[in-house]
Amino acid sequence: MGQSSHSYPKACAVALTISYLIVAASAGSFYDDIDITFGGERAKILNGGQDLTLSLDQYSGSGFQSKHEYLFGRFDMQLKLVPGNSAGTVTTFYSQPMRVYASLWNADDWATQGGRVKADWTKAPFTASYRKFNANAKRVGPNSKSTSSESGNQAWSTQGLDAAGRNRIRWVQNKHMIYNYCNDRKRFPNGLPAECKNSRFL
Repeated sequence: MGQSSHSYPKACAVALTISYLIVAASAGSFYDDIDITFGGERAKILNGGQDLTLSLDQYSGSGFQSKHEYLFGRFDMQLKLVPGNSAGTVTTFYSQPMRVYASLWNADDWATQGGRVKADWTKAPFTASYRKFNANAKRVGPNSKSTSSESGNQAWSTQGLDAAGRNRIRWVQNKHMIYNYCNDRKRFPNGLPAECKNSRFL
């Protein structure tokens, strides 16, 4: 729903408005780690499981979720937004209990200036791309095991953003974020979501 370059970013991704991820050095296979949840052929796994694309046309968007459920952990993904005029589209990657989810869908009835700017369907299908998913996390289930890196390295549990990282996030917001749902009180007449009350960036 915003503009992005055609190369994969090294340190940040955008989800709905802006979500912040740290890119992992290693990654698994989308064949092993995710299930397509809707959109059929609009979701494609490419390059032997290393890349995944979600597409949106005037009939449907597409989405996926992690195969596994998790208790806690760190989840990394490189994400390239829909290039060019992507008004009305929403690309997501998000900690909904207990799985990781991603989707691309039409929100031109509210997402762009309250719905005043509509999706240009002559540019469809819109496509967002994902790469290098890595879950360093504790899985849920009676026979579950920690992912390979969890037992040997739990540095993620104490990681945080330093001043430079916080400034980078604010720069991305100022330059590229055109909609912030935490400011959209009409959409949430019963109160803003919990993350809006606790975030230092929204």
